[in-house]
Amino acid sequence: MEDLARRAAAGDSAALDRLLTEIRPEVVRRCARFLPCREDAEEAAQDVLLQVARHLTAFEGRSRFGTWLYTVVANCCRQKYRELKRRAAEQPAAIEPSHAVDPRTTSVIAGSRVDLLEALDRLEREHPHLVAPLVYRDICQLDYAEVAERVGIPLGTLKSRLHEARKQVRPWLSAT
Repeated sequence: MEDLARRAAAGDSAALDRLLTEIRPEVVRRCARFLPCREDAEEAAQDVLLQVARHLTAFEGRSRFGTWLYTVVANCCRQKYRELKRRAAEQPAAIEPSHAVDPRTTSVIAGSRVDLLEALDRLEREHPHLVAPLVYRDICQLDYAEVAERVGIPLGTLKSRLHEARKQVRPWLSAT
């Protein structure tokens, strides 16, 4: 995969086509970790693939391609969530209250994802420097050294920020 990504970043269009085809299933799975609705996850995956195709030249090979890809996935999913939230606020659905479904009560997994996205959104407003460490370590499950490299901070600083991020988010998640 690494070699294919490097060739695609260097301008090899056949390598780019093959890379996009190979990563698509994994991108959809990764997006589904963030977004509870399958259709939303698939839309976000399309956005990810588009971003990869457009910005692959920004992949310099300093980190693994998978790490770079996870950054794109996380950013696109969070953007899709904000877009869905904004759209819902602008055009409230005409659903009778008796038929309204709260996603938090329909599925524990879906609910926890919605709650997590809400918490990340709030964390970004209140403590933006804590978002990346939390997303990369706890959601993307990258190892500490990779996260520190990706965020561009020393390992000790990363651990401190991660501790603070978890401390901030924990009550927001347990309150729902």
